[in-house]
Amino acid sequence: MAAVSLRLGDLVGKLGRYPPWPGKIVNPPKDLKKPRGKKCFFVKFFGTEDHAWIKVEQLKPYHAHKEEMIKINKGKRFQQAVDAVEEFLRRAKGKDQTSSHNSSDDKNRRNSSEERSRPNSGDEKRKLSLSEGKVKKNMGEGKKRVSSGSSERGSKSPLKRAQEQSPRKRGRPPKDEKDLTIPESSTVKGMMAGPMAAFKWQPTASEPVKDADPHFHHFLLSQTEKPAVCYQAITKKLKICEEETGSTSIQAADSTAVNGSITPTDKKIGFLGLGLMGSGIVSNLLKMGHTVTVWNRTAEKEGARLGRTPAEVVSTCDITFACVSDPKAAKDLVLGPSGVLQGIRPGKCYVDMSTVDADTVTELAQVIVSRGGRFLEAPVSGNQQLSNDGMLVILAAGDRGLYEDCSSCFQAMGKTSFFLGEVGNAAKMMLIVNMVQGSFMATIAEGLTLAQVTGQSQQTLLDILNQGQLASIFLDQKCQNILQGNFKPDFYLKYIQKDLRLAIALGDAVNHPTPMAAAANEVYKRAKALDQSDNDMSAVYRAYIH
Repeated sequence: MAAVSLRLGDLVGKLGRYPPWPGKIVNPPKDLKKPRGKKCFFVKFFGTEDHAWIKVEQLKPYHAHKEEMIKINKGKRFQQAVDAVEEFLRRAKGKDQTSSHNSSDDKNRRNSSEERSRPNSGDEKRKLSLSEGKVKKNMGEGKKRVSSGSSERGSKSPLKRAQEQSPRKRGRPPKDEKDLTIPESSTVKGMMAGPMAAFKWQPTASEPVKDADPHFHHFLLSQTEKPAVCYQAITKKLKICEEETGSTSIQAADSTAVNGSITPTDKKIGFLGLGLMGSGIVSNLLKMGHTVTVWNRTAEKEGARLGRTPAEVVSTCDITFACVSDPKAAKDLVLGPSGVLQGIRPGKCYVDMSTVDADTVTELAQVIVSRGGRFLEAPVSGNQQLSNDGMLVILAAGDRGLYEDCSSCFQAMGKTSFFLGEVGNAAKMMLIVNMVQGSFMATIAEGLTLAQVTGQSQQTLLDILNQGQLASIFLDQKCQNILQGNFKPDFYLKYIQKDLRLAIALGDAVNHPTPMAAAANEVYKRAKALDQSDNDMSAVYRAYIH
């Protein structure tokens, strides 16, 4: 496929391993070096205060690929970024029209002035000639002074000067520097003039676009000095890079966007488990500027291979998060061969985000703390889409200091977090939340099937529910799944059944009746028997029609 020619000022879309995002090619700050061995452009992203060196193969012309990006990224933040692009284009168009009008007026005024002041006598002509001579002489002297100064300071672009000031390693041949001087696109020269040259990327309706600081005083993405050798992706969203240090890390230098309002922790972050929820969580940690070391327990998943052990991730990171499927997986991860416990040393931190029972999480906390580690449970309420959008709700309990240390991580992955006290409280609360959700989903399926067998329109039922007190995104999405026969997993049916089972056991432990949850649990068990385990929880509908 032929390479697309991109230039300074071009509007682009970043496509690749992360969710797509619109941006604009700009000049980098003088003190920011270009990564070695990578042909890339410096891009500032719309709708954020973010910017980064992006490989040229990941950049596409914005207008040509706009619809493709919109289909891929349905997030609210992305739509705001697209709106920012349109606002930018409207302002640029308005400025061009104003400049053209002003230029025409100026030309007319000059012509009129020349007509009125045209000399009529030879003496006036001689005076004008003498005056012009003095002006030309003064202009010539000034030009010499300006030329002298620019030969020292302005003959090279800031990027080239930065490259020359950075000494190359001995024996390394110079890289191809054709891409260091970025040609300016003739189609956007008008946009680059005046205030539009420093477009601020988060305009609001009440706030006009202002000049941005040319030195980018907000948070700069970290730069990776040495190119990494990439191997197979663990998921469709993430590509893991194996560096010479032996750790498996993903650097923020190649991320799509870093939220300017979040300062990422300088602690090294580990993440174990890249399922439906884990993949989105890690992606958002990266976008917000964290450096993440990952491991996945299922080597075959998504064509990935097992690169490292949990023990090695924990030993090389300050805070390690884990998100796995059930109590057995959570215990195996910590207590099994080359497990988390083998990497725990005094001061190491472990955050379990799995939805498990209180007894399991209490046992894990005890063994971690017994080795001098710090423990926090932090199960999350949400689904795959909310995980991808960074809109999860985090329920935490345990080490309060560790909860505070995780602040930037929780901001990256969720819209809010709750600290619930001692270990076990978050597990109990999470099971209660999912018990309500699972029971509600079963009731929705029951209502839709009852409507069908009594000759009522299922779509009309949904329309009525959406106009009443039960209206919610959850209700609408799950009903749409059923009406369309689309049960692609957003929350696995087998996991909601597991949570119902654990919630019922929680009630039994305190002698509290849970008949509604028990009834719903039986319906999900029927759906599992119909081979619906790996479908979305809305596939419980099929238990009623078979």
